[in-house]
Amino acid sequence: MFGLGPMELILVFLVILLLFGAKRIPEIAQGIGKGINEFKKAARDVTDEIETSAKYEPPKQTTKNELKEEKKNVTPKES
Repeated sequence: MFGLGPMELILVFLVILLLFGAKRIPEIAQGIGKGINEFKKAARDVTDEIETSAKYEPPKQTTKNELKEEKKNVTPKES
């Protein structure tokens, strides 16, 4: 794992333990876990948005003849 042996991992863990103390390590791990979950959720939302926009169909364009027919069907308002 990242070229670190068991002794190096133990040394890193001891340094972290000395820097933050035993009480703060669970809080830090919890914060990291929440951050990872939030990142995964945001990535999933972006993926869903991209997939949704890829399925988007532009609105049908109306031809001139269809517009003329619609104008004929509209009754004028009486004042």
